Amino acid sequence: MKATDTSIIISTYNSPVWLEKVLFGYNNQTYRNFEIVIADDGSGEETRNLIKRISEEVFYPIVHVWHEDDGFQKSRILNKAIKQCRSPYIIMSDGDCIPRKDFVEQHVKFREEGYFLSGGYFMLPMDISEHISRNNIYAEDCFDIAWLKKHGLRSSFKNNKLSAGPTLASLLNAVTPTNASWNGHNASGWKEDIVAVNGFDERMQYGGQDRELGERLVNYGLKSKQIRYNAVVIHLDHPRGYKNQESIDKNRAIRKETRDEKKKWTDYGIEQ
Repeated sequence: MKATDTSIIISTYNSPVWLEKVLFGYNNQTYRNFEIVIADDGSGEETRNLIKRISEEVFYPIVHVWHEDDGFQKSRILNKAIKQCRSPYIIMSDGDCIPRKDFVEQHVKFREEGYFLSGGYFMLPMDISEHISRNNIYAEDCFDIAWLKKHGLRSSFKNNKLSAGPTLASLLNAVTPTNASWNGHNASGWKEDIVAVNGFDERMQYGGQDRELGERLVNYGLKSKQIRYNAVVIHLDHPRGYKNQESIDKNRAIRKETRDEKKKWTDYGIEQ
């Protein structure tokens, strides 16, 4: 298997229909020197069969990292996936986020020593999410505002995420009030930096475990760079049965400790 300079970690759990659309999106990329590492939080046979089938269709290598289903353990499976990445640079996204064809190219273009990159997403309603086909992805229809409006998308300032050219994207990145945080659906950084802070805190389940990693990276000395209007993914709709207040409250307490004590390292990460 040829060496690649970028590893893309895609997290998933029992959503093969959405994951297939996402993997078609990566098969449409302008920048092609990457591998996909699927961080599978305990999916069943349907996902395994999809990955086996699509591996024969796409140009990029796929590494399937899986563990037994033990509830929402995204932090744990992401740490396992990080260890399996064979490239020096890691992009992270989710199995419900279809990348625009220049998504990887933009992350590679803006990557820089001493920084991590913070991207955003464009949320779609369920009816449009279901309507998107392989052909719509390869033709880039699902990133076209006119096509999306024809299928029910409403007008919004957020539509600039899909329509902004390079100059407007740079301006919007500069003025957006959104923090350049580590976002699980769209962020990237050097593997050696992620390993240096020991990856994700595995005590954390749903709610902010990605932001907490970013906070430790900043404490470690990195700066963040905003590329939410350059590196575009569309976020397919889905229910969130794993969301609960107890997990969110626990994670807030861990994040507060990370900030207050300026922690660079977690004892509950890749190495334990």
